[in-house]
Amino acid sequence: MKTDLHFEFEAMLWLYQGKAAWHFITLPAELSEQIRFFTSGNKTAWGSVRVSVTIGDTKWNTSIFPDSKLGSYGLPVKAAVRKAQNIQVGDVVSVRLDVVL
Repeated sequence: MKTDLHFEFEAMLWLYQGKAAWHFITLPAELSEQIRFFTSGNKTAWGSVRVSVTIGDTKWNTSIFPDSKLGSYGLPVKAAVRKAQNIQVGDVVSVRLDVVL
């Protein structure tokens, strides 16, 4: 049975402090728990989950990745989206996330 998983939430954009300048939004813990439960058999590399994301009027397909330190998923936000929606590190962003099953 296919389950459609749609989530809307607000969270802050942050910068990963590693070698690469990746920008992320951390999903709320309760949403991450639901996604883990419903996608346990559909994960791809590194435990990632395929999603379709909308921020403002920008929509794209990507994957969310588990973050064991935070106990949640991280959503990478590429430069083209940040530029199109004029968002920067520290901004609270409204996100629509659809899990691709």
